Amino acid sequence: MFQNLSDRLTSTLRNVTGKSRMTDENIQDTLREVRMALLEADVALPVVKQFVDAVRQRALGQEVSSSLSPGQAFLKIVQAELESVMGGANEGLNLATQPPAVVLMAGLQGAGKTTSVAKLARLLKERDGKSVTVVSADVYRPAAIRQLETLAAEVGVDFFPSDAGQKPVDIARAALEHAKIRFSDVLIVDTAGRLSVDEAMMAEIAELERVIKPIETLFVVDAMTGQDAANTARAFGEALPLTGVILTKVDADTRGGAALSVRSVTGKPIKFLGVGEKTAALDPFHPDRLASRILGMGDMMSLIEEAEQKVDKQKAERLARKVKKGKKFDLEDFRDQLQQMNNMGGMASMLEKMPGMGNMAQAAQQGMDNRMFARMEAMINSMTPKERRNPDLIQGGRKRRITRGSGTQVQDLNRLLKQHKQMQKMMKKMKGGGMEKMMRGLGGMMPPGGPGGGMPFR
Repeated sequence: MFQNLSDRLTSTLRNVTGKSRMTDENIQDTLREVRMALLEADVALPVVKQFVDAVRQRALGQEVSSSLSPGQAFLKIVQAELESVMGGANEGLNLATQPPAVVLMAGLQGAGKTTSVAKLARLLKERDGKSVTVVSADVYRPAAIRQLETLAAEVGVDFFPSDAGQKPVDIARAALEHAKIRFSDVLIVDTAGRLSVDEAMMAEIAELERVIKPIETLFVVDAMTGQDAANTARAFGEALPLTGVILTKVDADTRGGAALSVRSVTGKPIKFLGVGEKTAALDPFHPDRLASRILGMGDMMSLIEEAEQKVDKQKAERLARKVKKGKKFDLEDFRDQLQQMNNMGGMASMLEKMPGMGNMAQAAQQGMDNRMFARMEAMINSMTPKERRNPDLIQGGRKRRITRGSGTQVQDLNRLLKQHKQMQKMMKKMKGGGMEKMMRGLGGMMPPGGPGGGMPFR
């Protein structure tokens, strides 16, 4: 995420953080580099100018010159201004109204609106305990209606059917009545997108907004379009009373221009980030955490929150007790760890949130086969319970049977068994109570072989 911007900024700021004295000259040189990094990241020019001016003003003042470590003080200023540009603090949804609270989703075609509807519905259901109804008012793409129906079933929320022969306003009215009868807490309305901003589209969605009176009108935009995302958001903001933005495809965006521009250009807060294709891949937006990640300082708070939400605590505690008593770490335990890590978005996603691990995360992402977890799990599932409990039994014919059953090669199985041995040795060293708290807090998740170590690469 935002790897190019992160690399440029961390490299530039590394040159000043160790300085015992900051002068006008080295501040100006650093700010020139920061300015270039932001422009290359496709941040809107007015935002770059405002950001650099704010940092310069603070850096040349008493704040840095009186500090015991001026270089570190300068880094803190850059971090604070990054946070300020992106909004300062997390702003969640305002659902304080008589149910159902209506959330209207707007945006261009291909931005990921329909998927974002399902992701938001899942988040509200699982995190906030809300009952949610979703409906598609996209009568121009029957496939979008079918897609939302499939996604609604996947995340376990109520779907109100519609078809291409209806008017969007009629669909929304009927869905609102249906949601009231069902006592739904929230109604999320998906709308039609276009390939570009046009008058007909704006008129249609403005009428929808007027009829259903949503408490939240969210603009869904592809982060990879850079500062164009901010400009499109501004155009929508002029036609609709937007309350916030959802940035999608953030996990694939190496630049970060949209995240740094949208708030300043539109005056509307970014409320959520789409960080993957799965329906669980929607994160509340925290400017302070993202600023920390951009500057290579990691995001441990998000990692811990993710662990609390996505990790099976019973399995984690069971493993912690097992380790404490010095019992053997078997392949059943190993499979549980793979599943836990997969739930957290894989090793690259975890490493990215750890301080100083950005480059390692990138290397893991590039070198790792994304189907690795599925293959490893398939091999363990092809074993008998006895073999999982005692991997030393797996020899000769057993290996051939397991690899045939899982569609893998013997060398894949040998690699898996070697990794299991490595992790077993590591667990032996943790015998006693020293690791119990960590296992509980982070769900016993340690990448097989340690961070970056012993994982199968292509």
